[in-house]
Amino acid sequence: QVQLVESGGGLVQAGGSLRLSCVASRSIFSGNYMGWYRQAPGKQRELVASITSGGSTNYADSVKGRFTISRDNAKTTVYLRMNSLKPEDTAVYSCNAGLTTARTMGIMAPYSYDYWGQGTQVTVSS
Repeated sequence: QVQLVESGGGLVQAGGSLRLSCVASRSIFSGNYMGWYRQAPGKQRELVASITSGGSTNYADSVKGRFTISRDNAKTTVYLRMNSLKPEDTAVYSCNAGLTTARTMGIMAPYSYDYWGQGTQVTVSS
């Protein structure tokens, strides 16, 4: 059974920082594409950042220079460090492995899996 679990969300004041963690089973962590998404109530889900097995990263323009995605192969964990948080960053943040991230990045290679964590709430107050 595969596992993908997020943690690290919380309530923070504007300008503060949080680090989100996504712990994945070895079988899906070894896949090429993983990403962090966020969705606020009534708004469309958007890709925040992605990372490949080789460590190549991409970021949404809205978070460039503030957020950093990274991975720890030994811990089979992907992180999202969020600095200089703004109220508009408030959302449920979810970790994805497989098809969704690949397609969002424009990669058309076939994937037999598309896994999501349960999500973690990030709330940034003014």
